[in-house]
Amino acid sequence: MDPTSAETPVFSASAPRFDAARRAALARANACMLTFAVAALGWEWLGLPLLLRATHEFTFALAVTLIPVVLATPIHWGLVHEGIHGQLLRERRANEALARALAIGLALPFDAVRFGHLMHHRFTREPFDRPDVIASRGSRWRRRVAYYARLLGGFYLMELVLPLLAFLPKTTARAIVARGVGAQGESGVQVQRLFANHAADPVRRRRARRDWLLSLALYAMAFALYGRYGCVLLVAMSLRGLWLSLADNLPHYDVALDEPGRARDFRVPRALGVLLMNHHLHRQHHLHPTLPWTALPALASIDDKANDKANVSARTPYLAAVLRQFRGMNADVSGTEVPRAIDTRVT
Repeated sequence: MDPTSAETPVFSASAPRFDAARRAALARANACMLTFAVAALGWEWLGLPLLLRATHEFTFALAVTLIPVVLATPIHWGLVHEGIHGQLLRERRANEALARALAIGLALPFDAVRFGHLMHHRFTREPFDRPDVIASRGSRWRRRVAYYARLLGGFYLMELVLPLLAFLPKTTARAIVARGVGAQGESGVQVQRLFANHAADPVRRRRARRDWLLSLALYAMAFALYGRYGCVLLVAMSLRGLWLSLADNLPHYDVALDEPGRARDFRVPRALGVLLMNHHLHRQHHLHPTLPWTALPALASIDDKANDKANVSARTPYLAAVLRQFRGMNADVSGTEVPRAIDTRVT
């Protein structure tokens, strides 16, 4: 294995161990979340279109049933995310298989998402990982247009079409990815090489094609079931994609290089925190990436006590942080580089 690969295991030495009781509680929590996510997907793909075929009418009551489908999105993504970090199931192959199946259900390319996420952990807020910062190269107005397009669903749309690179000649795919990532910053050349190598890897290209075709087949069947009500499925997918796009860079928006974990925590009501699978405690995740989502509240509590609860009052409400992204792009990333815990484990 390449020692500079994004898939080289690197663990946080300060991360506490997870005992058997907490492992059992995690398994139960993941099972509950998985049940909700699969039920929502089943209703979106099968239950609702069959009911529409029977009633021949899309009523307000049926429209309301899409709310839990959309609300399941952070849970669905959260489970994929846990799988990326090896926390979904204890057995490695089963963990990857389940995470991949969940990603296919969201029409996300699992290998590319996993690789990109692990690179994000390893090179957080490096030039390639700053969608909210105006780059020195290129037209500024184009960058701003691209920023808002990305925020309003463009990120998910890019994920949907990304596997098409696997159908291109590998030299072409490699060149497109290398150009898109760029080589800015001290680690720019290394980052560019890692992404380009990933795009050209024959095994990953084969899996990307297979997974994309599976997603395409599943959604084609779903659209066929919806028939003339296919716009209902399209709206549901668009709302799911909107959340994924809004949430992607949320914890890193306008974050300086010297902030702990290069990420931020936010305030949410307890119930919403469960729905988000503690995505609002993203700083804790970056500081302790080898721990599961259920451990993050306790870590945040320890952090609060160490800082005399100053962190709690300083945390922005989650919804306010979402809206804050619409202030637009930032001129630069201030601060100095500090050590940060990273996890680049392949699951």
